[in-house]
Amino acid sequence: MTPVGEQSRDNLGAVAEALVIENDPTCDIRRLGEWLTEAGLGLRVLRAHAGEQVPDSLDGFAALVVLGGEQSSNPAPDGTPGAPWFPALERLLRKAVRNRVPTLGICLGAQLLAAAHAGTVERSAAGPEVGPALVGKRDAAEDDPLFKWVPLMPDVFQWHQDEITELPRGAVLLAASTRYPHQAFRLGDRAWGLQFHIECDTDMIATWARSSPLPAQLGYDPDAVVAACDAVMTDVEEVWQPFAVRFAALALGQLDDDVRPSRRLPLLGQ
Repeated sequence: MTPVGEQSRDNLGAVAEALVIENDPTCDIRRLGEWLTEAGLGLRVLRAHAGEQVPDSLDGFAALVVLGGEQSSNPAPDGTPGAPWFPALERLLRKAVRNRVPTLGICLGAQLLAAAHAGTVERSAAGPEVGPALVGKRDAAEDDPLFKWVPLMPDVFQWHQDEITELPRGAVLLAASTRYPHQAFRLGDRAWGLQFHIECDTDMIATWARSSPLPAQLGYDPDAVVAACDAVMTDVEEVWQPFAVRFAALALGQLDDDVRPSRRLPLLGQ
């Protein structure tokens, strides 16, 4: 994984790259990065939390991946954004969808994708969601180039207290759960939002369990949460590593997809 400003090349010349936006130092691309690079997609990691500037465009990039973080996608009551770079990141997400750049938002990244397109994100009335979980595919997933091969009830990792309460106009719901109805969606034909995590390894989850207040809010033993996540790590990999390979293939122009947006997307400002 190559930081912004460094070149990623092989003996045949330039490698097609995805721009990866890292919003939180404890929420990096981890196993997802390994799966994408193994599939032939280079990664340029931009550490926005460390002050690296979000670009104005995706020129030169084959895809965009926006990772999670502890921030809220919503601005504060006085209008201050959840992080200083979020307005620029939302503009970039709108450009990605408009220009059909393959895009993947994970947890906070999915919430930012929704918010950038007039969806609604709120503190969940159902309370935090932490640890291993199952989500259920919706019927529309059967026609989705990434989700149609995902099993009916895949294992995922959850770690959030905000939720997308209203999807953007034209978004297609791909996965849901009882307490959190918007677990995965597609916007346009090449942008996906996942409320859950697929990138974690056990060390990442252990870091969250030690530092996050969410397990305590639920009365969970942090060590038990880590052990429960570790127990399904292989199951998560078996589902989401092929998903990552399909995303990389789409970015590399190797995936034949015929998805069409179900409705016209609203025209939002840059």
